[in-house]
Amino acid sequence: MSSADPTERTGPIRPAEPRAQPGLTDCARELAEGRTTSSVLVAAALARIEASRHTLNAFRQLRTEAALAEAAEADRRLQAGERLPLLGVPVAVKDDTDVAGMPTYFGCDGALPPAAADSEAVRRLRAAGAVVVGKTNSCELGQWAFTEGPAFGVTRNPWSTDHTPGGSSGGSAAAVAAGLVPAALGSDGAGSIRIPAAWTHLVGIKPQRGRISVHPHSDAFQGLTVNGPLARTVEDAALLLDAAAGPHPGDPHRPPAVGASAAARRDPGRLRIGLSLRPPLTLTRNAPHPEVLRAVTALAEVLAGLGHHVEEARPRYGLIGLSFVPRATAGIAELAALHPEPGLLDPRTRSALRTGTRLGGRVVRAARAREVRQHARIGAFFDTARGGSGYDVLLTPTTAAPPPRVGAFDHLSAWRTDIAMTSACPYAWPWNVLGWPGISVPAGFTRDGLPIGAQLLGPSRSEARLISLAAQLEAELRWYEHRPPPLGTADGR
Repeated sequence: MSSADPTERTGPIRPAEPRAQPGLTDCARELAEGRTTSSVLVAAALARIEASRHTLNAFRQLRTEAALAEAAEADRRLQAGERLPLLGVPVAVKDDTDVAGMPTYFGCDGALPPAAADSEAVRRLRAAGAVVVGKTNSCELGQWAFTEGPAFGVTRNPWSTDHTPGGSSGGSAAAVAAGLVPAALGSDGAGSIRIPAAWTHLVGIKPQRGRISVHPHSDAFQGLTVNGPLARTVEDAALLLDAAAGPHPGDPHRPPAVGASAAARRDPGRLRIGLSLRPPLTLTRNAPHPEVLRAVTALAEVLAGLGHHVEEARPRYGLIGLSFVPRATAGIAELAALHPEPGLLDPRTRSALRTGTRLGGRVVRAARAREVRQHARIGAFFDTARGGSGYDVLLTPTTAAPPPRVGAFDHLSAWRTDIAMTSACPYAWPWNVLGWPGISVPAGFTRDGLPIGAQLLGPSRSEARLISLAAQLEAELRWYEHRPPPLGTADGR
């Protein structure tokens, strides 16, 4: 393959915003060097969030008074000479994440009690010095690739407010893409970090299962769901990953530590990359959008131009969906059954609850037992020791389609919603079944200016290699220079 610029192949690039907000690494550096204060950064973030409520609607809850008090304390600590990776930096977390004193709505309506304690991921962010300014919107129980619901309304894409930022971490993605906060934590059970990252021109990392604790859950969504960062740059995403990573004492999955920030500064070496444009087998027959195929093919050509060996390939997915469905619906059923007012749940959620209840127990245990064979079969794509293909990285589209319009999934039945989502997003979920890491990186734009993403996928515990490769791509394409226009100036605003 010859070198090419994917932005030239997939439509116009938006001009960089002249007063773009600093990223996570920049904020941390400016605070450590005394060039700004946490009080200034946190107050400015809160003001931006408030100003965007009626345009983006990215946040479900804010910690205004608490965050400002924590910022003032961070300033005292900084002035006293204390240094931590994120001391005084504002960040956001998703609505499924426990923050002490705040309800964990997870996109649902109704009155829920406040969490008694921070989740392990939030505890670690605080230990690194971060100031959590609020919790971002998620669709109900994280089921869908859009962030809309009667509990909070519609979260919109800062690149075009007529379109969704994706889901289920759509609030986190919209907040970061619009510059409301420099980075945010999301969660990914079927692509819920990677899909919104693709549709908002961000870097989204789905880490290895267990890399970032999901405590107080021990094995969220039957092992499908992990926490991970959304940011504008690989460096920022790696920094947030390092800050949040680590197990709770009760966690069943405990991979060895990885230095994400160090990996972002390393050359990946010459890699063997398999390009797969065909999605795994699903019940839908829709072909990937031509502009998505052009964008990802162009990105493959950039990788070839950087010296990597890139060729078309296809992992042996098999009928991996037969393992995904019982695990996903059982996970929804487990959470939905805890809601104090089940009548407030979306009818599609109640349908998933019934399905998950039927598929629980023996069926879901059998689905999980298949994972060992799935690791061996799909792992052969990366493994030469047992006669496999020996690829280092798998490159695929993140989604099969550009961002859908807001309301595109309204009034659909549970079955039709699932079919529509699977058609738009068939590429991400197998890696949740496997528990392996993946990164969505920006791959350009459609001719209408809507973002498109590509996935870099690897075998077990391969985050360092994927992060190094993503950082090399970023240095070549400089995607972080392109931001959405300020709210109120773009089409449809």
